Amino acid sequence: MNYQPDSVTSITLSAIPLPLATPISDAKVFTGRQKPMTEVAMLFVEIGTAEGCSGIGFSYSKRAGGPAQYAHAKEIAEAALGEDPNDIEKIYTKLLWAGASVGRSGLATQALAAIDVALYDLKSKRAGLPLAKFLGAHRDSVRTYNTSGGFLHASIDEVKDRATQSIEQGIGGIKIKVGLPDSAEDIKRLDAIAEHVGGTPLMVDANQQWDRTTALRMGRVLDRYNLVWIEEPLDAHDFEGHARLTTALDTPIATGEMLSSVAEHRRLIETRACDIIQPDAPRVGGISQFMRLLALADEAALDVAPHFAMEIHAHLAASYPRETWVEHFDWLDPLFNERMEIADGRMIIPDRSGLGITLSEQARRWTTDTVTID
Repeated sequence: MNYQPDSVTSITLSAIPLPLATPISDAKVFTGRQKPMTEVAMLFVEIGTAEGCSGIGFSYSKRAGGPAQYAHAKEIAEAALGEDPNDIEKIYTKLLWAGASVGRSGLATQALAAIDVALYDLKSKRAGLPLAKFLGAHRDSVRTYNTSGGFLHASIDEVKDRATQSIEQGIGGIKIKVGLPDSAEDIKRLDAIAEHVGGTPLMVDANQQWDRTTALRMGRVLDRYNLVWIEEPLDAHDFEGHARLTTALDTPIATGEMLSSVAEHRRLIETRACDIIQPDAPRVGGISQFMRLLALADEAALDVAPHFAMEIHAHLAASYPRETWVEHFDWLDPLFNERMEIADGRMIIPDRSGLGITLSEQARRWTTDTVTID
């Protein structure tokens, strides 16, 4: 059977602010660098083709940048019209050059990411395969940990209650936030949670709020807890500082979520600045770029724990040769008609084709701006 070319005929962009039930605070709030987060700005892309195929993708921004992502995507999306949707790398490059004057990382590629993800969703749907199977899965489930219950705005009792709920729901690990101005308070919270969860795998996340001296001192204290990792102990771009910590500490160092290009991640890998790399597909430009990054990580024998957006990252993590951790956030649940299944500490890869998600009516109601380019 000969292949019949298809073409992109429509691209619908939707700006959807996702309200959070409770304002969220991590260490950046307590050090005065940011305000509590009250919503996540979502950019959704729905692509249609001449042959009647469709795909959905998304990107996001926290606290700032959502309207700018939407505006940039609106400017460049026309470049994909008429292209064969199977030629994802070609389309990515064309879109990249359409917006080249604002660079090849950060907001520019985060806007492009939503289109790239939608193209992968479309292509795997056309093949009748879940995205993980389309990419080539190594497993049908991935280890998962809860991170949305351990924020610093919550009391110790609240964090303990949420940890109990997560474990009972089948979550395999618990992460809590640290990085308070008073490190003794961090240790107090960690002691309480570590005792409460017993042998359940435990991680901590400082959200870049320690300097090198504090990170080393705290790291030496944290070594006694047998943590799965210490996340973002330093500024995300302090590659040398992170590299020193990976050498000095027994506890693995995890970082990478705030980096917004493959080039930045390559430097992280080349300097051996982490034991566990935490890329974010929407932040680095989509699935095309994420898969390039995974190849580099695999060559360097690094573990991987993608950041946020589990609806995308579960599929990508399943395609990595080594066992991974995927972050479980329930924040995005209201946006979709489907739910990720959790059992025995693992997130099950959906058997639906593509990403396996469809936008809910609630998401449609939250939409503040939408445009179809055809």
